[in-house]
Amino acid sequence: MHTFRFLRCLALLVAWLAVVPLALAADDDPERVAITRVMTDYFDGSAFARPEQLRRAFHPDARLLLSRPGTAYWPLSVDEYVGRFSGEHAGTPTGRIGNILAIDIEADTATVKAEVLVPRQGARFVDLFLLRKLDARWQIVAKTATREPSQHRGDRVLFVLSSAKVHGASTLPAGVSFGEVVQAWDAFRAAGLTVDFVSPEGGAAPINVAEAGEFRSRFYDADLMYALAHTATPSQIDPARYRAVYFVGGSNAIYGVPADSRLQDIATHVYERNDGVVSAVCHGTAGLANLRLSDGRYLVGGKRVSGYPEEFERQDAPYFREFPFLIRKTIESRGGTFLTSARDQAYVVVDGRVVTGQNHLSARQVAEAVVDILRRTADDRQGRDAAKR
Repeated sequence: MHTFRFLRCLALLVAWLAVVPLALAADDDPERVAITRVMTDYFDGSAFARPEQLRRAFHPDARLLLSRPGTAYWPLSVDEYVGRFSGEHAGTPTGRIGNILAIDIEADTATVKAEVLVPRQGARFVDLFLLRKLDARWQIVAKTATREPSQHRGDRVLFVLSSAKVHGASTLPAGVSFGEVVQAWDAFRAAGLTVDFVSPEGGAAPINVAEAGEFRSRFYDADLMYALAHTATPSQIDPARYRAVYFVGGSNAIYGVPADSRLQDIATHVYERNDGVVSAVCHGTAGLANLRLSDGRYLVGGKRVSGYPEEFERQDAPYFREFPFLIRKTIESRGGTFLTSARDQAYVVVDGRVVTGQNHLSARQVAEAVVDILRRTADDRQGRDAAKR
């Protein structure tokens, strides 16, 4: 079973590396949408102790095989499980934060892998669900879970990826930098943040072949691979949930993302209304070029910014002629100061709540700088709250 699962995941990875669209269910697939709705009932019903909403997610005869201290095998009925969120506990927030990690559908049967964070307990539950479609309605028919210690707090970072598979109007392949994804993802996860992915078109992200091989053996993770195959569309994103945005680079980052007003609105919401951080690395800095604040000013105006400048490009190459704009020139025309170091060195610039890196070597350092800012702002907020009391 483990060998089959590994080979299946490896096959998926090869497909991504070939920058070929995956034959996976689209994000608007009605079955996937319906299953997500069931899981929302489960997450919200248990997070806010809403017994009827929680019960709606389950088939009446569903079985739950859980564990608790001193009992490795703890079977519960739906009534017994829902009862834990009923009575005097009803309507009381439990501090649970749920998130779907993967959905697999086979005809009228589906499996869902989810995580539930309980920060005040320092715990992360990995839940496995079995669902059946009965009488045209998806319901949970079985659930099991395991618990592990975790420092995850439920804070979220949104990775912004391009959907472009080619350079401009050409047939020249382009893709997302896998290294810039996985190094930052690893740093954010180690710091206890949840990472989500969005792209203009949603669905499978095209991965840059040249950069993936170096990182795939060190950073391979089945849940990450699933997330890269099922990025959200901008309309599916609630910007109020995020403390930071990270614009990922790669040869395709200059296409689609900078011109997408929906992504611009998400980023400025996080920056202005959430007091969050906007970050980017390498060609991902192109995503900052058109960001405007609520007063009309460009976000990069008066800011020190780094990224991959046009002088580092092969300007005689066909791909370069497809660029819709030049990153350094555009940032500077918006009032930003564009800074770089030696071409093949990591280099990160922090200016307030804007963090940018020069190249893929800078990805982890960008993420670590974002984490440092978020920790300091959280400490400041706690200090102000304590002073008020």
